[in-house]
Amino acid sequence: MPSYSFSCQASRLTAMAREGFDFNTCIYEGISYLSREQESASKFLSGNPILPDPITVPSSPSTVADTVFVGRIRSRVKSWRQSCIDSSSKTGDDDLVSSLRKLVLGSEQYGSRLCLTIDVCSERQVQLILEMLTEFSGDVVPLLVASKSRGTQAVRTVFMSSKEDKDLFKRELQDLENEENQRVRGFREVVDLISSSQKPVVSQNYLSDFTSIHAKFLGPLPSNVDDFSSSLSSAFPNFVDLSQLMKEISPLSNISNLPAAMSSLNRFFAPVDVEVANQGCAANPDEGNQMHGQNVVMISQLFAKLSTIQKSDKSPARSNEDLQALDSAEHANSITSNDENVKVWSKNSRRVSSENLVFIWGLSKKMTAAMLKNVLQKSHAVFAQEFDVKYLDRSCAVVLFWESGSSETFLREVNNEEQLVGSLREMVAEGLRVAGYETYRRACRLGFWEADLAEALDKTLESSDTDRDLDTKPSDISWSSELTINFDEL
Repeated sequence: MPSYSFSCQASRLTAMAREGFDFNTCIYEGISYLSREQESASKFLSGNPILPDPITVPSSPSTVADTVFVGRIRSRVKSWRQSCIDSSSKTGDDDLVSSLRKLVLGSEQYGSRLCLTIDVCSERQVQLILEMLTEFSGDVVPLLVASKSRGTQAVRTVFMSSKEDKDLFKRELQDLENEENQRVRGFREVVDLISSSQKPVVSQNYLSDFTSIHAKFLGPLPSNVDDFSSSLSSAFPNFVDLSQLMKEISPLSNISNLPAAMSSLNRFFAPVDVEVANQGCAANPDEGNQMHGQNVVMISQLFAKLSTIQKSDKSPARSNEDLQALDSAEHANSITSNDENVKVWSKNSRRVSSENLVFIWGLSKKMTAAMLKNVLQKSHAVFAQEFDVKYLDRSCAVVLFWESGSSETFLREVNNEEQLVGSLREMVAEGLRVAGYETYRRACRLGFWEADLAEALDKTLESSDTDRDLDTKPSDISWSSELTINFDEL
């Protein structure tokens, strides 16, 4: 069954070849797929007899012609059925007599079972025959034989020797149908596997992505949004719309670009590591190429970070019909934070000056934000004042001093290694490095978007670029009061 529309998704050929993708089959045979509606229609094109749907509503009142037709077919079926019963009990007849009996009664063979084929001229006759055959449902199973015009050209009745034989026959038909469907459904097998897993499906743009999926793999689009949501929920009961989820977090409410959203999340504590098992060949940075699957990885990482951030937002769950698409209390449980002692909240943040921020990296050992704050409090007198700590990623933390001037004092002391004493001197000797917000701003301006923020800050400090921004006025930073560590809760 041909499809007159297709989608094109860019991918790296080397990575596809490594996964065993057969390009010759793709070129010469194509990659086929059928929607569920097309698959249902394809049953009549396969040439295999199919079981009719159970009759729940009787046909309209019979005419005289209908009565005569049904009476003639009933008499024929009775005679054939009786001959089948007699033949099963008579074993002494030779092959010639048995063959003549079958020829006279019009009996045939369907596999190893006796059958009778009744030709029809209309779907009305099909309905009448199926209703009449319910009288013999104990040992007769009807099958529909499709014509090339997608109609029904005959009804084939198959005689069953017992109830067990009848159940076995229906299972054989179902297995044959499943095998044929699997052969023709093509790529929709992937969609069905995702649907059967019942796992949440994450999308960057719900409406655009799922309308395409519905039209190609489920069926024609419904006429309104409510019917569309209901139809989609039957296949994908749990789906997540990242664009809606981002709107619930105030700093991301006006952002629709994935890289911009990832960058903006640096102000939140969302330690999520993503491991990519097979990235394909490394892209050449000079050509501006992206690695295979990078966009999918970015969507997954963004969803994980947003789920981590919303763990403290105890808003009620929403249903799929609302198209809001996230029960944060349910799906965030699979995301484990590296530091459960630091609270994160996405609303009601406070504005603080960027001059009060100090970036710290190069720690000799891994520690949580609570551990780092405890170490800093014992390292220098400047930390006797109120301050907060949070990790931006696994390599770098940021310290917020609530007392103006404390950040400048700390930076000056660390940069003057000769006068350092105590544990702070030991930390600097082991590789501790610090920088103000201006260094982070230069890293962003110079485009040092490294995997680890610490590496980007190192490159910035080592850079020979001394050109400063003309506007050196301190900026304001959003800082949530919920980021404060309460040691009484530890």
